[in-house]
Amino acid sequence: MSNLAAPTQLRFEHRTDAGPVLGIGTATPRLSWQIPAADAGYTQTAYEVEIRVPGSGAETARAQVYTVQSPDQVLVPWPGDPLTSRQAAEVRIRVRGSDVSGDDWSEWSGPATVEAGLLSAADWTARFVSPRGNRNGSPAPLVAGAFELPADVVKARLYSTAYGIYLPELNGERIGDEELAPGWTAYQARLRYQTYDVTGLVRPGENRLEFLVGNGWYRGRLGFHGKNSLYGERLAVLAQLEVTTADGQVHTFGSDDTWTARESGILADDIYDGQRTDLRRTLGEAVGVDVLDADLNVLVAPDGPPVRITEVVPAVEISTSPSGKTLVDFGQNVVGRVRLTVRGGAEGDEVVLRHAEVLENGELGVRPLRTAKATDAYVLAGPDEVVLDSPLTFHGFRYAEVTGVDDLRLADLEAVVVGSDLRRTGWFESSHELLNRFHENVVWGMRGNFVDVPTDCPQRDERLGWTGDIQVFSPTASFLFDTAGFLTNWLADLAVEQQKDGSVPFVVPDILRHSGPATAAWGDAATIVPWVIYERTGDAALLARQLPSMRAWVDRMADLAGEGLLWSGGFQFGDWLDPTAPPDNPFRAKADPDVLATAHLARSAEVVGKAAEVVGDAELAREYADLAARVRQAFAAEYTTEGGRVLSDAATNYALALQWALLPTESQRKRAAGRLADLVRTAGFRISTGFVGTPLVADALADSGHPDLAYRLLLETGCPSWLYAVTMGATTVWERWDSMLPDGSINPGQMTSFNHYALGAVADWMHRRVAGLAAGDPGYRTIVVRPLFTSHLTRASAKHLTPYGEAAVSWTRADGQVRLSVTVPVGSRARVDVPGEDAPVEAGHGTHEWTADDPAAATPALTADPTIRQLMDHETSWATIVAAAEDNDIVADDAELAAKLERYLDQPAAQLVEAISPRGFSPGAEALQARLDAVLDTST
Repeated sequence: MSNLAAPTQLRFEHRTDAGPVLGIGTATPRLSWQIPAADAGYTQTAYEVEIRVPGSGAETARAQVYTVQSPDQVLVPWPGDPLTSRQAAEVRIRVRGSDVSGDDWSEWSGPATVEAGLLSAADWTARFVSPRGNRNGSPAPLVAGAFELPADVVKARLYSTAYGIYLPELNGERIGDEELAPGWTAYQARLRYQTYDVTGLVRPGENRLEFLVGNGWYRGRLGFHGKNSLYGERLAVLAQLEVTTADGQVHTFGSDDTWTARESGILADDIYDGQRTDLRRTLGEAVGVDVLDADLNVLVAPDGPPVRITEVVPAVEISTSPSGKTLVDFGQNVVGRVRLTVRGGAEGDEVVLRHAEVLENGELGVRPLRTAKATDAYVLAGPDEVVLDSPLTFHGFRYAEVTGVDDLRLADLEAVVVGSDLRRTGWFESSHELLNRFHENVVWGMRGNFVDVPTDCPQRDERLGWTGDIQVFSPTASFLFDTAGFLTNWLADLAVEQQKDGSVPFVVPDILRHSGPATAAWGDAATIVPWVIYERTGDAALLARQLPSMRAWVDRMADLAGEGLLWSGGFQFGDWLDPTAPPDNPFRAKADPDVLATAHLARSAEVVGKAAEVVGDAELAREYADLAARVRQAFAAEYTTEGGRVLSDAATNYALALQWALLPTESQRKRAAGRLADLVRTAGFRISTGFVGTPLVADALADSGHPDLAYRLLLETGCPSWLYAVTMGATTVWERWDSMLPDGSINPGQMTSFNHYALGAVADWMHRRVAGLAAGDPGYRTIVVRPLFTSHLTRASAKHLTPYGEAAVSWTRADGQVRLSVTVPVGSRARVDVPGEDAPVEAGHGTHEWTADDPAAATPALTADPTIRQLMDHETSWATIVAAAEDNDIVADDAELAAKLERYLDQPAAQLVEAISPRGFSPGAEALQARLDAVLDTST
């Protein structure tokens, strides 16, 4: 008897809806499913899809079964007739495998329902309507329409969108749970509409639809140049209600010139500045609306989940600042708004909430907000208890300053967390508590910045979709959350915003609108992000869709590089926020920007070649593979030496040269790896990379034979480092390594955020190499398990919900043994590096465990007659020398000592004191020498 379980988790495209998938934007949605359990050795050989289309009126439902001989179960083609607009289908799946004889199939899956949206502009009879007289600065309008319905409605759908952001109600009841709809896209080319099931809200007789409309991204202030109305001056609503009666008839009601508008009590609303509400205000007189001449061809269905309230965080402390202000601490830096319950106030009393991420000198630290006011205000109508909320804005904050409430209680306050409702798919845990907290900070930073668009920060007058940030962070994002639909949508915006010459805007959607915005690492989001999605989901169709955009960007880079294939000169962000750059000039990174630019040309050309191969264009694949090879040759000739040095001698440049195969000989690679290791040592194991180098440096160290240095870099707590912010109480990842200085003051630069995910990109290395869980073949069809065991940790684990199901790796070190556990979902296989084995072990689905000698059990002794480099690599000995140097006031910390030794790494360790204090003139040198002698005596 087979143990083959029925398929579960049936999905359509990348939609993650918990119930029926409504309003899908394609007539032929691809299907995916998972197999919870199967006998050992099971391999799927075929599947059947049953598609049942509901009948119309007296018609009975029609069912068709399609049999496909295939091992695939992720994003398989829709086998039936294309859906028409509004058409629903109920789908079931069953599978057959190699261990099942004859016609013995699995049981059928449970049914899943998909319903097409409005697939053509011709399906819309409604029109955009805009309230007359409502201009920027007017109160938020309520736009409404009324209609009569019969008593026998069996299905009702609302299709709607807006210029601005909207909250819909039907007969006084909130429709759906979406926030900030329709979100932010390149409105001029792509405007998402939403589909709601309102069957339970309609009633016989008169019905009233009403939309509260805010400025949002469409008309509000947007960008750091202080501009508003970037997409248009007029807010507007498009709404189409379609009800089906018992006889199968469909009745359609749409926004038109019979609708009306009135002013709400929300006097002002802005994403940056906040919302001001007068609860005394009665609704304004109804006025007419204008029907706008709008292109409905730009309407598109969503690819990913909407913005929702994803969590509610209670307040943890109320305190009084030195100036007498009432401060509320929510214990976590979040994105959303404060919901406050008040009672007992007099009519006309004003309650004001100001928001900030940190405190400075005990007061709200608002300087990093720049011009964003981040303030919500309410004028009370009287003493009755009321819940104050501001759904037309959002803030990034941990702290709120509250004025106007005399008896403020913790129970009256909560932080409403909003963000794209992404399904969590990845987890990490280890024996190192600071590392665990850092990982949680990465998660919270991503949650706060994935608010419909992958933004840089959620709090100041910016909040833009910077391409460089998501380019470096996309591997981490794709592990932690199901971002496939979210990023598929964003990439569609990138493609339509891309300029005719192939230049990729610095931000997407592009509100900066520079001419020819070509800069390395930022523009490379056009190639790297779709490739990452393909690697993590197996979505080859996305590569095919994005390939013209990918090619256009590489062609633009190649054009800028010219015949010599060296992209030099012109504007570059470079290794942004390298910690050596001064606070007031983040462009002054150590890494030469020409080196970075040419390296990215090589990398992106290679990716385009691989993408072309995946989609079946062999000629194109050869063309771009050849381009990548020629760029590598040009890079090596111009920017490297035979001895393995890379121009500007920066850690970032060595990391990318090593990871992207830009050094042609083994000797060069070995010497470059050694130089990178020395740069890490002489920085005191503190980070020395910016946005570009940070995702690469740990891999470059580990892959070139220096995994212990990678761990010391990862676990360092001095500034700058990943864990420094954790020691300073951070609950999200900072924009700068030192956004807050050790004395608790805010970095003096005018660009400082305490919630930026880019520098958290190292979490991908934590998943892949610390825990050891990585995708081998696209979509995790093969899983690679290759943990780096280290004496720094006694355990580590990672779990990821792959397209095939849950994959997990955990390892524990104890008593000279390492115990490794690996879980592989049905449909995948794993290649596992087991200590002591000469080759990776192949493992099928199920949970597998191994016990082996612990490769990190033995602590190597300091070698006899060590060099200074060897002394630094021996952690306990180095810690002893650092402590002695600090105690004797020779250096302030280990970083200063390491920097003093930069030119002496090959010298005998016995000469360390002479190296940092020639002739022993520094006070304390004699005591340090004595301590050094003791350490060296122990080694011999």
